Amino acid sequence: MQYNNTNMGASKTEHFTEKQNTIATIAKAMGHPARIAILDYILKMDTCICGDIVNALPLAQPTISQHLKELKNAGLIKGNIEGNAICYCIDESALQTMQKYFGQITTKLEKKKTTCC
Repeated sequence: MQYNNTNMGASKTEHFTEKQNTIATIAKAMGHPARIAILDYILKMDTCICGDIVNALPLAQPTISQHLKELKNAGLIKGNIEGNAICYCIDESALQTMQKYFGQITTKLEKKKTTCC
């Protein structure tokens, strides 16, 4: 099969649904262990976190800032300015989107359990 180069590429998001693009953006943001560690830390603290993340993880402040930016762009966290710091907390809507998506997969797999290979 021959492919036309104009149709190739991972950036062709217009070929996919809004839901598919949203799930992919969230999954990509969660695809780095440092970002998972940041999410775990915020969840563990059960409150908005300002500068504590840098002290809690073995990463430089600019690296943590970049990861926070990716998490925020994906909708996984929210940031509020408090004084001269930005405080972060979990944005539950993105997590609910992922929970719903994986819940649908689980339900479909349970139904196909006896008919699938």
